[in-house]
Amino acid sequence: MHNPPVSISLSSYGADLVRQHGQGSFIALLAAAGASRIEWREELLTTEQPTELAADARAQGLKSVYSSPLELWLPGQSKPNPELIVALQRCEAFGSTWLKVSLGHFTDSQDLSALADRLAASPVQLLVENDQTLQGGRVEPLQRFFAAIEERGLPVAMTFDIGNWQWQDQSASVAARQLGRHVAYVHCKAVARCADGKLIAVPPALADLHLWEQLFKHMPVGVMRAAEYPLQGDDLLALTAEHVTTLSRLGQSRREPANA
Repeated sequence: MHNPPVSISLSSYGADLVRQHGQGSFIALLAAAGASRIEWREELLTTEQPTELAADARAQGLKSVYSSPLELWLPGQSKPNPELIVALQRCEAFGSTWLKVSLGHFTDSQDLSALADRLAASPVQLLVENDQTLQGGRVEPLQRFFAAIEERGLPVAMTFDIGNWQWQDQSASVAARQLGRHVAYVHCKAVARCADGKLIAVPPALADLHLWEQLFKHMPVGVMRAAEYPLQGDDLLALTAEHVTTLSRLGQSRREPANA
């Protein structure tokens, strides 16, 4: 039985550390820790060269996801964000198979044929994530979007961010039941509320892992998953390896033989 692919979002190591050392410096760490994917973060790029990162990741046996803060749909525009073309090109330059973006301002009047044209010109798989905003972080607009995508047979899948639903006070369990069949990538993160009321991402406790196990029952078996919560400590290799192992086990109970 093969373990599901596990990715690490480089934002997990902290913006300052990643910008200081460059995203390429984490490639060997992730490979040694047993990850099979690396998630480049556009907002944390400094002077990195795409071709170098792509070659180094490939040499270590890592595939990659390119994460962009781009919103797919802008207010008052029927066609996709014109920056999508650039994002797809950058994703390909970084050697990434998947481009992760946010939904943005989707309505029933959006021009999905224009989106189809953009995607037909690229080998990249588009992944649309629930973010932390009112327009792109609630179940209802994402349901409408993926229903329209499904009806037209467009090659778009979902990044399901477990923690982000809390920013809009929505249930991850309800979202998983409604959207789980569209999911190709899962961002795993637990969430805590600070004394000032601010929500922050935190590593999972046992209760979080139990909840996540239930969520995965509504998604394709073996779906790609990622850590997107703080991975900070003196031994990043051991810490990362521990979380790669933990995440790889999620949803695996459905694959065990009945007598195992």
